[in-house]
Amino acid sequence: MVNRENDLLTVASGWRKKIIVVIGALGVVLGAFGAHVLNGTLEANGTLDVWKTAVFYHLIHAVVLLVITFSLKEFNKYSWFCFVFGIILFSGSLYLLALYQFSHLLGPVTPFGGALLIGGWISLLRS
Repeated sequence: MVNRENDLLTVASGWRKKIIVVIGALGVVLGAFGAHVLNGTLEANGTLDVWKTAVFYHLIHAVVLLVITFSLKEFNKYSWFCFVFGIILFSGSLYLLALYQFSHLLGPVTPFGGALLIGGWISLLRS
């Protein structure tokens, strides 16, 4: 007899792993891209530090996603989604701000993404 609960956990951890791999690889690619290809543009815009901050938070939270997905006794869905969407909104908005300087459009998005990252950390208290 097949244990349906274990099958569902295996499928869920499979798609979570794929998302984490994409997020982590994208962080490395964007870090290298900023350091080598976009370095002149970012320096000219005065936004190199913004790009570095985006990459730093992106990669740190990619590692956190990896840890909480495979190390916690009980998977914390709320933390996981807060971290994923926090990375997208926080780091994603910083990447766009560094390149295009749409602060009037993206300025409000960054703090919301940061709040999601904070919420992800705080919700780990439930784990």
